[in-house]
Amino acid sequence: TEYAEFLHCKGRKFTDFDEVRQEIEVETDRVTGVNKGISSVPINLRIYSPHVLSLTLIDLPGITKVPVGDQPPDIEQQIRDMIMQFISRENCLILAVTPANTDLANSDALKLAKEVDPQGLRTIGVITKLDLMDDGTDAREILENKLLPLRRGYIGVVNRSQKDIDGKKDIKAALLAERKFFLSHPAYRHMADRMGTPYLQKVLNQQLTNHIRDTLPAFRSKLQNQLLSIEHEVEVYKNFRPEDPTRKTKALLQMVQQFSVDFEKRIEGSGDQVDTLELSGGAKINRIFHERFPFELVKMEFNEKELRREISYAIKNIHGIRQVLPCLFTPDMAFEAIVKKQIVKLKGPCLKSVDLVMQELINTVKKCTKKLATYPRLCEETERIVAGYIREREEKTKDQVLLLIDIQVSYINTNHEDFIGFANAQQRSSQVNKSAVGNQVIRKGWLTINNIGIMKGGSKEYWFVLTAESLSWYKDDEEKEKKYMLPLDNLKVRDVEKSFMSSKHIFALFNTEQRNVYKDYRFLELACDSQEEVDSWKASLLRAGVYPDKSSTENDENGQADNFSMDPQLERQVETIRNLVDSYMSIINKCIRDLIPKTIMHLMINNVKEFINAELLAHLYSSEDQNTLMEESAEQVQRRDEMLRMYQALKEALAIIGDISTSTVSTPAPPPVDDSWLQQARRSPPPSPSIQRRPTLNNPPTRPLSGRGPAPAIPSPGPQSGAPPVPFRPGPLPQFPSGGEAHGGPPQVPSRPTRAPPSVPR
Repeated sequence: TEYAEFLHCKGRKFTDFDEVRQEIEVETDRVTGVNKGISSVPINLRIYSPHVLSLTLIDLPGITKVPVGDQPPDIEQQIRDMIMQFISRENCLILAVTPANTDLANSDALKLAKEVDPQGLRTIGVITKLDLMDDGTDAREILENKLLPLRRGYIGVVNRSQKDIDGKKDIKAALLAERKFFLSHPAYRHMADRMGTPYLQKVLNQQLTNHIRDTLPAFRSKLQNQLLSIEHEVEVYKNFRPEDPTRKTKALLQMVQQFSVDFEKRIEGSGDQVDTLELSGGAKINRIFHERFPFELVKMEFNEKELRREISYAIKNIHGIRQVLPCLFTPDMAFEAIVKKQIVKLKGPCLKSVDLVMQELINTVKKCTKKLATYPRLCEETERIVAGYIREREEKTKDQVLLLIDIQVSYINTNHEDFIGFANAQQRSSQVNKSAVGNQVIRKGWLTINNIGIMKGGSKEYWFVLTAESLSWYKDDEEKEKKYMLPLDNLKVRDVEKSFMSSKHIFALFNTEQRNVYKDYRFLELACDSQEEVDSWKASLLRAGVYPDKSSTENDENGQADNFSMDPQLERQVETIRNLVDSYMSIINKCIRDLIPKTIMHLMINNVKEFINAELLAHLYSSEDQNTLMEESAEQVQRRDEMLRMYQALKEALAIIGDISTSTVSTPAPPPVDDSWLQQARRSPPPSPSIQRRPTLNNPPTRPLSGRGPAPAIPSPGPQSGAPPVPFRPGPLPQFPSGGEAHGGPPQVPSRPTRAPPSVPR
């Protein structure tokens, strides 16, 4: 069934083409008014018929020289701009329509076509009104392309007269009359097979074919790139069968297995899907084990003054009433009391390391469940079950860690091979202990010297190297240009209040003997970006023997606390126990640094991996109904459908292109001709009257309407065109659709702004 549709009347099908004609007139009057006004808004009409070819016609108005009615003063320039907007497109064929009873050399249509198509590859001359030429004249030489030649030549057509239109002459009858005219006219009968509306349709269709054939290679390449870009994602959806009863079971098994693999890869490490922005998973846990946990232990190292005071209190309290007598022996009970107190302090860093590992495991689970986002309920349940199990293991791990500390407290093994013993402790001082460390490098890193650069316009950053004997700084981390080396003897560290304008955290080194630390400076202020970094440097300095400067505030009521160390005998005992505690705590620290990561690894990490591999699936089955778990999100369903449709469309498009490439016959472009006459022709008054006439609409198996002015432009659709909407008034360029029409879009019937019919010359 033949029918028509207007863009402004969506959903309404016109089967009576008299109604189509009336709708064009009504819409024209509605937009432009009834007094010969103009509008750049096009009327879009699409005609479906089995008897026509898929072409899009754009009917452009003739150039009006003198404004009439409601037309603006610059009507000529406006219409010219609209025409140029359409015919400048490279995929547009230009039908330069000129009446046979006017001077072809003065044709506005040919002149405009020459401006945008100097090679003549897109311009086809159409000669109308051949039946209205004066007696004794004909257009034979023009139609034979001998006089005023064009590269693609001319085609003659005979349209219905105004009388035929008013009398509603049938299109089929008009085509027969046109055919009869060419066969019977002595000047045209020898080329009748190359004249008429049917031949014009054939020529236009061939040009469309040529254009498609020329654009196929680039178009095929574009389609193949699109196909490759989505093929990996579509691979997941290819085997999707919504009606398969086992689909959800298979999907659940696959999702759980994928989650298990991803979790293990993130913990154990893998070459694929590497995060290049931050540490995560196993790498971060490794950092907790070997950097953060030892740092927390170092932070727990005791304050020297407080430790000595505690030792002196312990010795005095153990002697009890006997402290009035000379202290001949160093009490081992004081050593045990101090050591046990120091071991108990290790519980804090150990429990904190468990918390850090637990948090990182939960973060890893959250990252792995992102791949389960296709099934929101499955994602939530998996995260809930695994996170709950991790917290359960956290409690058991903490219990085991506390048990390890209690085991160390329960028995002080003074026969340990690394323990120095009482005899060696009496001969050993803190200085000797320090020298045993040698010149070992304790820490390296960037620090800002805060107070030295003030006079030079700002602080400056250097690369610092801390050893057991000195603190050196260099220009950069290559350590080639040393700026200074500061011995650590008699140095202490203290906090500096953060300034209001600075974002850095500051600490200072100073000499206990009131000497300058560096050149003329009593203090060396060093700045870090974070408080955590400051604490880390303080802990490292502590290991090198640079202690914090803390004044004693814990005196007893009689003010006798500091007097304990005045007794030389007591001082020697304090120093002995101090060395014993230091030796034994180094053994304990080494043991704890080794055991805690192993405990966490066994009771938490490995246990969680085994749970995911062996028990997660059972917990999911028992937690909720499988159908509820495996409900897809609406976004996922939509995306899968879109991707599969696009993939299928691309495959079909490539197959069609393959068929076209092998079966389509294309014709070469005609050779160039001498069309210099277009530039030399003198301009004369245009043949088209300036009065508008109402558009007329032929029935579907039609030919283009006779031109009373510049040509209608026929776009040769690109690779993505089908039957795009047809503008029926001058207007901006319409959007060309990307898909073909189901019924095969026919050539659209051109129309023009309302104009009164011209008088027919007799």
